[in-house]
Amino acid sequence: MTGRILEPGSTLGVLGGGQLGAMFAETAHRMGYRVAVWDPDADAPAHRISTHSFTAPFTDLGVRDQFASVVDSVTLEWENVPAELCEWLEGRCPMRPSGAVLRILQDRIEQKQYLSSRRLSVPAFAVVESPLQLISAVDRLGLPAVCKTARSGYDGRGQWLLRDASDMRKVGQILETTKPGHRWILEQFIEYVREVSVLVVRSESGAYAVYPVVENRHEQGILRETRVPASIPSDIAEKATELSKLAVAALQGVGVFCVELFQAKDGSLLINEIAPRPHNSGHYTLDVCTVSQFEQQVRVTCGLPLGETRLLSPAIMVNLIGEEVRSVTSSEGSYALHSTAGAVLHLYGKRMIRPGRKMGHITFTAPHALTAEELAHRFITRLQRPSNFA
Repeated sequence: MTGRILEPGSTLGVLGGGQLGAMFAETAHRMGYRVAVWDPDADAPAHRISTHSFTAPFTDLGVRDQFASVVDSVTLEWENVPAELCEWLEGRCPMRPSGAVLRILQDRIEQKQYLSSRRLSVPAFAVVESPLQLISAVDRLGLPAVCKTARSGYDGRGQWLLRDASDMRKVGQILETTKPGHRWILEQFIEYVREVSVLVVRSESGAYAVYPVVENRHEQGILRETRVPASIPSDIAEKATELSKLAVAALQGVGVFCVELFQAKDGSLLINEIAPRPHNSGHYTLDVCTVSQFEQQVRVTCGLPLGETRLLSPAIMVNLIGEEVRSVTSSEGSYALHSTAGAVLHLYGKRMIRPGRKMGHITFTAPHALTAEELAHRFITRLQRPSNFA
């Protein structure tokens, strides 16, 4: 045994109270821990199941002191919390991951530069700080390319695909109206075969727990479904796993990380982004792994040994986005879903339905991958034609 172990009864702090924070809190409670949630949104789901709840802005120094006084260790469910807050907190208790890691990963430019400097494969990129620099960056990288805001932005927000001169003009106009000091990153568009991701958990002692490689499919920039295991050759899966471990090791990261990768047509793998937290593509672990990504987060936050990552059955996770959630909350839809063998429903408890907002997910499990795929795609077809739930 190395390092300090937090025993049940200790209080774990989590910065961010969305569905990831709520799943962390539920898991922590099951394992005997108290949870302090800090999220400025008083309606965030995790507040409703917390031991201590803080709803002030992350810049509130008084609440910062109150939060620090009740927590024994801290983690996060959202990478856009202030890095300086995390750095201040880690001067008083363990912070998993650290503020230094967060600073690198919450800025796409910093992240790509850091990974590139460690000779880890990423798409070709350029820094953009003005419409004029956008033109020169396109001249260097060519079209098509993807322009992304350097900070924030998720589920396709703050990202634009540039295919021709008209796209460049539109994005140039957006850049002109943005506040001074804002930065963007232009990345070479990758004609990829598939997008995969790997959950890597790393402890303070440098031990690893790595989950199977999964395959992701997006619609309009939002994750639609995750398949586990990914339908890829074993040598590609091994390369994805090794590259993901190298990336987390290069960061000296402690915590749960999701490494998103592109598999290019030539078989090469490129790191798209790294999330320093549990990830939507890892939700399947709740239902078909011996230890979920959220239990791993509790374990690493408490200094406990990491859990095994054994996959109990193939699965496909399908997100419920916006109004789609009504398809499983109506009496007909609920009956149809719960009549489906192997379907596990998770609703996030968000009161406001908005376009593009993740409201829940369903994990379709089966002894065979093809069966899980058939169940999931039958459900997606019903989503596209709601009358089929009647």
